Amino acid sequence: MAVWALGINHTTAPLDLRGRFAFALDQLPPTLHGLRGALPRPPEAAILSTCNRTEIYCASEQLELAPTLDWLAKSGGVSAEELRSHTYTLQGNEAARHAFRVASGLDSMVLGEPQILGQMKDAVRVAEEAGALGTTLNQLFQRSFAVAKEVRTSTEIGAHSISMAAAAVRLAGNLFEDLQQVRILFVGAGEMIELAATHFAARNPKAMVIANRTLDRGEKLAGRFGAETMRLAELPERLHEFDAVISCTASTLPLIGLGAVERALKQRKHRPMFMVDLAVPRDIEPEVKGLSDVYLYTVDDLAAVVQTGQANRQAAVAQAEVIIDAGVQSFMHWMDQRSTVPLIQQLNAQADEWRAAEIARARKALARGEDVDAVLQTLSRGLTQKMLHGALAELHAGDAAARERASTAIQHFFLRKER
Repeated sequence: MAVWALGINHTTAPLDLRGRFAFALDQLPPTLHGLRGALPRPPEAAILSTCNRTEIYCASEQLELAPTLDWLAKSGGVSAEELRSHTYTLQGNEAARHAFRVASGLDSMVLGEPQILGQMKDAVRVAEEAGALGTTLNQLFQRSFAVAKEVRTSTEIGAHSISMAAAAVRLAGNLFEDLQQVRILFVGAGEMIELAATHFAARNPKAMVIANRTLDRGEKLAGRFGAETMRLAELPERLHEFDAVISCTASTLPLIGLGAVERALKQRKHRPMFMVDLAVPRDIEPEVKGLSDVYLYTVDDLAAVVQTGQANRQAAVAQAEVIIDAGVQSFMHWMDQRSTVPLIQQLNAQADEWRAAEIARARKALARGEDVDAVLQTLSRGLTQKMLHGALAELHAGDAAARERASTAIQHFFLRKER
């Protein structure tokens, strides 16, 4: 069984390219169906897609990296050659190691962040519900979850981590003298916005407003923080009211355009606006960053902020890598054992067939009234001859070298001393 992983992340591909390959959870079932149908032999498959990465994990009888890359390139509307320069491909133990490191937060922009584990669990659940997850990938991911749990409980990998949301608050604090005088608009109502709102609410801003496509979900989140709600359709005419805008939706197109921000700045008499676009693909048109009174940050721009304190975690990283190494070895041992299962099944089936034949012969002899001891002797001799026939034939066939190899194998399997 071959296992492979192919992906792009924040270290290999720019934001706009990653945006082409971002899949929302509800898009994954048909996407997985398309992937499996595009490969010569439908593999076990799972897709992990977050703001920082899109990764495909597969398992099949044969390695099919090239067709997997071709399919991904086609799904994003780019050439395979262009995509290849931004992807990483892993197989076997390296694919397993990567999955374990991702689950443990060692491959994240925010080292040790816990959010990725939940995202991976969601991806696995969706793959299982879509019928794309088989025994091999299920083992890979369940073991990755177990390794991640051990890393988090046995090391301090997440003790000093700075989340994207905390980084956004820190940057806003650098721009505004007093966050208690700031009006903040949150666009979206997902997990990332909830986290951001939690961090900003702790600084007691002047006002918090949540704009979401569905008011029910927005109102539920707003109720937790004493915030107001508004419809996304109101955004262009009300944008000028806000000093800070934090956006993270699953929209495939930008929700906040250059023209809307320019009009808002005029109404604000060019008072500065702080904007954070946590979405992939983008929620805010990139041209907005060129406006002189706007401070726009994307997920990639936050990288330098979240890396602070990295040196404090190096000892924890070393401990985590040891745990991951053990997990990889255990998984590969399981894989090796799995490869012998068909042979074991064949041996058991052959032995059962021999046993059934000898028992049937013995029962007939007993029915004829033959001596019990003689029948048992014949039964045992028949079984012994059947088991040794192949080995003895090898010792009398082939050239000298072949007989020597057969002799060594037979001594190993049949003449071992009991310990």
